[in-house]
Amino acid sequence: MKSYKRLAQVTARTWQWWGWTLFIVSALFYMVASWRSGDWLAFGGSLAFLLANISFVIPFAQTKDNE
Repeated sequence: MKSYKRLAQVTARTWQWWGWTLFIVSALFYMVASWRSGDWLAFGGSLAFLLANISFVIPFAQTKDNE
């Protein structure tokens, strides 16, 4: 029961930060895997995915919690 209260205290913004961080980490793993396999098309797609995630994180990072 105690852990549920602790989870409830985590804000939605914190969960969103975790989500964006995991998206960026997954894009990096896809980039490394495609680099190692020599698949340049997959590498380009992974790079585009990483850049898209970063483009979404920038405005998210610039907004305040109460907005």
